[in-house]
Amino acid sequence: MKYYLADILTLSRFVLATAIIGLAVLSSNANDIGVGLILFILAELTDAFDGACATRWPFPKGKAPWYRKYAARYDMYADALTGFAAILFFTLRVNFIAGAIIAISYIILSIIIDSTIYGRLFGHPDDASPNSLINRNFSLAKKIIMIRRMIYLLLIAAVAIWMLFATTWPFVAKISIIIASMVICAFLWFFLAERRHHISRNAVDLEKKLEAKTKRKQQLK
Repeated sequence: MKYYLADILTLSRFVLATAIIGLAVLSSNANDIGVGLILFILAELTDAFDGACATRWPFPKGKAPWYRKYAARYDMYADALTGFAAILFFTLRVNFIAGAIIAISYIILSIIIDSTIYGRLFGHPDDASPNSLINRNFSLAKKIIMIRRMIYLLLIAAVAIWMLFATTWPFVAKISIIIASMVICAFLWFFLAERRHHISRNAVDLEKKLEAKTKRKQQLK
């Protein structure tokens, strides 16, 4: 069972994101802003721990299910759906103008970065086109990816805080949640230290190969 925990967490993120979208479109109750926020927090927690579980409890060699070779893509799609769900909920239920600006700005940024780094839209480090930036200059591509990841995290944090203060919860509860969230984020920052330095699980091997190739070229000069 423990081998499937990472897959269960990733799948639950799809379910939670779908629930957020349904709540955004179908509900008109002001109290549901708090429900949407809770669902989003749970989805982000599954994102924080599914990779750690996959690393901690990998399938025995030769016994991984067939779908595991697509795990990186499933994880990316789950992240994208969760981000979309949060922005949609924020736009429809909290602040339409701010939500639209955030969504349009990030879509444009993602199109430019994906086209430049991966050579395709909805690209991934593990299947980038041969002439893409990530295969020509991995170090620069990695820096850009990390910057985009940080921008995404800051936007999501801003959206979550805005949603929090749009709820009908007591002010003391809101401040307590912010403090608790900061403590959890600090813990995850150190607990998931390896994730901060790698753009994907499989890209770790790619990075090592490219670094070795660069060293060989420098030695030949």
